[in-house]
Amino acid sequence: MADKKPSGDSGSGSEAGAESSSSLPDEVWEQFIRDTESEIRASAPKEPSARARMVTERLRQQDARGELPPGWRTGPAWHETKRRAARRRRVWAVIGVPVALAVALVAMKPSLLPGAPFGFAADDAAAPATPLPPETAQPTAAPSDEDFPGAPTLAQPFAGSPAERYADGAEGIVLPEAEPVGSLTKAQVAFALKQTKKLLVDANLNPATLRGDRPETALGVIEPLQKDLHDLLDTALREPDEDHDPLLMFSRFDPAEVRLVGDVVKTRGRMTFKEGERASVVVHADYTFVYPVTRAEKGSTEVTRTIIRRVLDLELSDPAKYQVTPGKLAVLRYDQEIGNSACDVYDGFLHPQFRSATPNGEAPTGSAVDPYDRSRELGADRDEECGTVTRT
Repeated sequence: MADKKPSGDSGSGSEAGAESSSSLPDEVWEQFIRDTESEIRASAPKEPSARARMVTERLRQQDARGELPPGWRTGPAWHETKRRAARRRRVWAVIGVPVALAVALVAMKPSLLPGAPFGFAADDAAAPATPLPPETAQPTAAPSDEDFPGAPTLAQPFAGSPAERYADGAEGIVLPEAEPVGSLTKAQVAFALKQTKKLLVDANLNPATLRGDRPETALGVIEPLQKDLHDLLDTALREPDEDHDPLLMFSRFDPAEVRLVGDVVKTRGRMTFKEGERASVVVHADYTFVYPVTRAEKGSTEVTRTIIRRVLDLELSDPAKYQVTPGKLAVLRYDQEIGNSACDVYDGFLHPQFRSATPNGEAPTGSAVDPYDRSRELGADRDEECGTVTRT
């Protein structure tokens, strides 16, 4: 922009200044806009630094050798990370010029933008996302990745994730209206639903369980006559290994490794019921739990998320017709899919992977999966190999 020469007439300077602060000729304002845009473009970096080119080339070579991406149960694919980061850079590139012009406009003439100058209050940027209504049927598609820009932080651990709109904790486990089923009364069905929720809450949301404590409440819901299952879970909680993994039914983190960010775990899913074959009601529960975590060491600020989808079928039989323990639920099915935890590590804990760290566990060999896609069935024919997650 050309230098502006001072006026030689000091007596008229104040009048000219007053006039320029109240109005500007259109041609002057247009020239200012053109000059400002030109300076912004001129100051933009033209090419990456030598170090940036070196890092990019190193990552490209790692990708070609199959060392990237991190695995399903380990974290987002490297190419997906690049794509999302590039999208954020494009967003800033688009809004950068208008923001610069708005700042210059306020500096020249604040009276043009009274009150909230950019059209929103300062605290609107941190306004919570609109919660989703309860899930009443299986979704038909995964949520769009484009609808959730941003990245998780300590202040906003669910930023950039569909979980921003999920319910908090147990509020996301909404019980359907109970009805009589077969020989079971409405009250008995309602009891089965409440017991299912009790198990889910203690197994996946109780802070003590998440820290690695024994989930006594959840275990107390399960039919004691299912001795093999109780033995498996008892061994898994006491001496976990590949054949005895407590993560099959319980969410647990090593407190020496990571800590939860805040006190909220996001929950999304649904519960249904139907008549069973043994004078019973069978409750079907399908829920996704999203855990934001950071490293345990003091001062850690990087946030990542582990996503677990659990599917349970639980049965309450009529004790007047079958030899069962009154008030206890038999587990017919327990299935799970874990996103962002190290592959093939069987120490009884989830091990979230951070972008800044080298992935641990075995390298992924399975397909890529969106852990937020609740439209998929967790069927017996799905790929059981450790694969890659497309986002966390």
